[in-house]
Amino acid sequence: MRALLRDHRHFRRAAEEFCQDEAAQGVRCAEVTFTAAAHGERLGDPDTPLEAVLEGLAAGAERYGVHTRVIPDHSRRRSVGRLWRSLEPAARYPQVIAFGLAGDESYPAAPFAEVLQAAREAGLHLVHHAGETAGPAGVREAPTVGHAERTGHGIRVPEDPVPVAELRRRRAPLEVRPSSHVLLELVPSPAEHPLPRPVEAGLTVTVNTDGETSSAAEYQRVRENFGYSDAGLADPARASVEGGFAPTGLKAQVSAEIDQRLSG
Repeated sequence: MRALLRDHRHFRRAAEEFCQDEAAQGVRCAEVTFTAAAHGERLGDPDTPLEAVLEGLAAGAERYGVHTRVIPDHSRRRSVGRLWRSLEPAARYPQVIAFGLAGDESYPAAPFAEVLQAAREAGLHLVHHAGETAGPAGVREAPTVGHAERTGHGIRVPEDPVPVAELRRRRAPLEVRPSSHVLLELVPSPAEHPLPRPVEAGLTVTVNTDGETSSAAEYQRVRENFGYSDAGLADPARASVEGGFAPTGLKAQVSAEIDQRLSG
């Protein structure tokens, strides 16, 4: 699939059509993870993928009314140098709201600490994947070494009381992605997904996708597998608003729309 994205037009179109798809299912605000550096290296053009995606998202926002921001991520298996090279363009664009580590958690965050600190000083939020394929050690590392404000996945967080207590104190959201975890065979089936465990532990949980399904479909699966009512589904929806990096006014507006939907 990556090989089909070859020039500016392709990235721009994909980004604009993403906005169309999100608007069709009622999404009001989306923070889009994009591994821009990998595409830049593949094409021998470090700037075009990110620039084209930002252009397409801007066009899609104007046309479909979806507020979007971008979070470039970086595979933990790749070099520290590549993360430095990713930071410069990320910090250049106001539409880039955050920065993060992803991929194989057997590679620790510690080697990237200096770059992540520089990203923080540049005004970027930090969001890292942790607690998915490896145990809680990575979840401990994400908010300390990585200054993470949210944790991608986090399904193994409840295995260790230390990160549970810290994440509960900070109300730092876990971006749980049930369909992705089943497809990656980290969880045997949708019904056996551990999503209820962090909820029962008092953690802030949001429902997300890795692109394999739509947000609406993911919420529907959560309803079907765990018996969530509309009010129950509103909790992760509100948490996603509260834990997002959208402007305060937009967050208040979307929260009000959630309340209106429930009362209606």
